[in-house]
Amino acid sequence: MDGTFNENDISRIVEADRAHVWHHLSQHKPYETTDPRIIVEGKGMRVWDQRGKEHLDAVAGGVWTVNVGYGRETIADAVRDQLVKLNFFGGSAGSVPGSIFSEMLIDKMPGMSRVYYCSSGSEANEKGYKMVRQIAHKRYGGKKHKILYRDRDYHGSTIGAMACGGQDERNAQYGPFPDGFIRVPHCLEYRKHEQDGAPDENYGVWAANLIEEVILREGPDTIGALCLEPVTAGGGVITPPEGYWPRVREICDKYDILLHIDEVVCGVGRTGTWFGYQHYGIVPDMVTMAKGVASGYAAISCLVTTEAVFDMFKENPSDHLDYFRDISTFGGCTAGPAAAIENMKIIERENLLENCTAMGDHMLDQLGALQDKHAAIGQVRGKGLFLGAELVTDRVTKEPLPEKIVGAIVADCMQQGVIIGATNRSLPGKNNTLCFSPALICTKDDINQIINAVDGALGRVLS
Repeated sequence: MDGTFNENDISRIVEADRAHVWHHLSQHKPYETTDPRIIVEGKGMRVWDQRGKEHLDAVAGGVWTVNVGYGRETIADAVRDQLVKLNFFGGSAGSVPGSIFSEMLIDKMPGMSRVYYCSSGSEANEKGYKMVRQIAHKRYGGKKHKILYRDRDYHGSTIGAMACGGQDERNAQYGPFPDGFIRVPHCLEYRKHEQDGAPDENYGVWAANLIEEVILREGPDTIGALCLEPVTAGGGVITPPEGYWPRVREICDKYDILLHIDEVVCGVGRTGTWFGYQHYGIVPDMVTMAKGVASGYAAISCLVTTEAVFDMFKENPSDHLDYFRDISTFGGCTAGPAAAIENMKIIERENLLENCTAMGDHMLDQLGALQDKHAAIGQVRGKGLFLGAELVTDRVTKEPLPEKIVGAIVADCMQQGVIIGATNRSLPGKNNTLCFSPALICTKDDINQIINAVDGALGRVLS
């Protein structure tokens, strides 16, 4: 350096950010008169901004990612060592960390056998859609190409992933979308009053049967796959009702439809099991994952399939179009699987699945106590350390609390030094759920601090 730049002068960083960085999910007009927030450092459950203010992070990096917490030197060391040895080679060849992590991963996923590496959750889902389309051409004359997706579910930000996404506000102004993606109803039992004919008993099976109705309407010979989140994330942290998943698997088997489960948020420990679907006693045909795979220490995503799906791409070696003709450039980066190996070792070594379950139960209880205190909380729900609180203006009518007020509650928590999340710009008129996903290392003290912040915010904002 020539000595003209002071690395400790954070105002220089703020001005560079204001002048040049285009932030995600952000309206930038306010940054003309206020400073953008810069996160400077993280350790454990906490992060510090450019003013030195400490925040307890209850959303694992803002988007459900940093499952093992900040400042993990063993992951950083593993990535550094691997980069020096080999940083990248295209995925047409293998790598040492890629082979090792695939074996570790498949060991956690009985019934699955093949791992396709890419670099983001959106990309992993796109690979799944491409496989479905290619299978349709290889086996069904192109006819069995449609992909079903569910209202409220989110599968990524590419045009294809948005075509397969059930969040209308997030999709607004980005169409037209590709054909062949068909929506099915959701299974949010709390809002079953909005669904004609919803029963008081066996709602889960009834909700799954709505998917079958769509299949029969479209024609089973046109449907190639059903893509669902095991627990809906940004659509409101929605856990499936009893009986839902077994019936979904039964329907897919009945009509020869591949079951694609999107574990981008839930995967690698977030719900207290390695994968969210494992709570429900089913085996999918395809599973996608990203965020928690390496806890954000390196970019990595995976599409995992059964051997039966894999075998469909090597049926006729003499056909030069027979195999999966796809590549992910940064799926060839070795930092991702190197970080993922150590991330998985940490989860095992520190018993973080068990901690996730125990702390999740504690947090759900504490949210329940808040519900008893604040009439604006209509329902609390979730699995492990993936929890939500739906806010309403009236518990009888279940009228959603306006998004602006929900945002004020989130902002109040931020002022207190606690970062929480909320559904936003996703569902017209129904962005009313507070979202919580603290790192799997969290303690009761951390959870109590989160709960106290929400308690205070609700009291002040709604008074």
